[in-house]
Amino acid sequence: MCGIAGILTKTEIKNSLETLMLRMQIALQHRGPDDQGIYISPDREVGFAHTRLSILDLSAAGHQPMSTPDGRYWITFNGEIYNFRELRSTLKAQGEKFYSQTDTEVILKLYQQQGAECVNKLRGMFAFAIWDNQEQTCFIARDALGIKPLYYWQSGSTLIFASEIRAILASKLPSIALSPEGLYGYLVSGTVPEPHTLIAGIQCLEAGHWLRWQAGNLIQQQYWQMNFGSETISLTEAKEKVRHALIDSTKHHFISDVPVGIFLSGGIDSSSIVALARQTQKGNLRTYSIGFEENKWNEGELAQKVAQEFDTEHTEYKVTASLGRDLLPQFLASIDQPSIDGFNTFCVSQIAHQDGTKVVLSGLGGDELFGGYKTFQQVPNMVRWGQQLQKIQPISTVIGRGLAASGTSPRIKRLGDFLQQKATTAAAYRSFRGIFSQTEAVKITQHYLKDASFPIWERKIFPDRKLPKNLPSLEDEVSLLELSCYMRNQLLRDSDVMSMAWGLELRVPLVDQALLEAIASIPSSMRLAPGKQLLIEAIPELPSWLLNRPKRGFFFPFQEWIEQEWSDYFPVHELAKDINLKLWYRRWSLAILQHWWQEVTA
Repeated sequence: MCGIAGILTKTEIKNSLETLMLRMQIALQHRGPDDQGIYISPDREVGFAHTRLSILDLSAAGHQPMSTPDGRYWITFNGEIYNFRELRSTLKAQGEKFYSQTDTEVILKLYQQQGAECVNKLRGMFAFAIWDNQEQTCFIARDALGIKPLYYWQSGSTLIFASEIRAILASKLPSIALSPEGLYGYLVSGTVPEPHTLIAGIQCLEAGHWLRWQAGNLIQQQYWQMNFGSETISLTEAKEKVRHALIDSTKHHFISDVPVGIFLSGGIDSSSIVALARQTQKGNLRTYSIGFEENKWNEGELAQKVAQEFDTEHTEYKVTASLGRDLLPQFLASIDQPSIDGFNTFCVSQIAHQDGTKVVLSGLGGDELFGGYKTFQQVPNMVRWGQQLQKIQPISTVIGRGLAASGTSPRIKRLGDFLQQKATTAAAYRSFRGIFSQTEAVKITQHYLKDASFPIWERKIFPDRKLPKNLPSLEDEVSLLELSCYMRNQLLRDSDVMSMAWGLELRVPLVDQALLEAIASIPSSMRLAPGKQLLIEAIPELPSWLLNRPKRGFFFPFQEWIEQEWSDYFPVHELAKDINLKLWYRRWSLAILQHWWQEVTA
């Protein structure tokens, strides 16, 4: 896990490349405390920067940016390739020579041989750029599921890219202005939906896509899209298929030259990772969790019980309102883009870092892949009755307008939005998952951007193209939306930024392309059965006392803290007289936005 950045240009900027690259590298230093490097091409049209967190081949042979022996190809790479040893063996059999034990060199040699097709061979999480000095082209790619971030800004023939937006801004080349689309998307969903960002002109490279830059021209292409099928399969066969895929993914995610720990909340997903780790790994396992003084929210005892069950070396960090408040300044400084999440990962990552751990596994992804959220029941129901109501148009639209305008709660207002649209799964999902209603989001956006207009924004920002045609069921559509929206835009993004704030690599065995492809054809009636039954039955090692307790989810007592000890960080917003900000995540979203914007424009 590292930080990467680069500038490609044919303008006078090339005369200042060293200075610009150094600025960007410093902005990413927290992502890679072990080593740093900068490369400037002979013609000075390309600059790469890298900050390294050493996980594989800890020697100087892993230094980046890395080149082929002849100096033709140069790479700056962030992530981990879990099948790099198999790929390396294949390339060696074909006559390739290697000078390190890194996955970076494998990507470089694979691209040298196969070009853009190399991304289809990579299993892992990645964002990388490869410069070809001979063809004068730059190839930039992001992993299929969007685990690793990659942002870019283009102006004329100049392209800037980096692991974090802060590094692009550190170059001082882009002007700083709020993006109306990004801001509106953030307010509606609680996080900025890709490919938008909160900064006008800066884009997020979408998951499963690559860019190619040549002579100032940029093209983009999608190389992978998730999909679901519905094969005829027995429950026993489905359980065997899932278990085999889970064990395979767990084994691959433990590939490391440094010890690997596990975040353990005490829930089904993180406990599953611990149980699978015990099946695939020998020796000590370190686990980390968060507890609270407030009994209503505290699941620390449950995590400790799971740790005892699987004999792990467990560390718990009890977060109080006071301790949390002391961490807020550092947390706020670590934000790359605001969201309504991230603080939990920030806190538990600190504990793993202080314990000397450099790599951790997380159970993130289990709910999205195995039907753990209420959305899997509620959204299909919304679609069905929404379709029935639309048969009595225009009455349903009139009802929707009334609810959106005068609904007594945020959820009722968002329901009003839904009734005014075509009753699709995507529209129902946005309504159920939403933060502010469309009318509220427009009002807040215009508070920050006085001249913003909203012609067709909902379709522009949340295109239904995320859903492939002819998915087998509404539940499959929800699964895909959870994976490509909430998980990717919020959970994965925040997990990356907040773990890297502590120089910690976070891996997600349940967010694995090979795992997803292996189980994608299992019918949703099995894969998404309520209570994550298929996942549970595939891991019989999970104790019954864990399975028989009601699902609670993992939450911080934010509502109490924001209203009391944290109130000076979360003051009542001036818009509170027009918009209901009583719920913590609404107040949080505006306060975090304000803190972030002050930091960016300082």
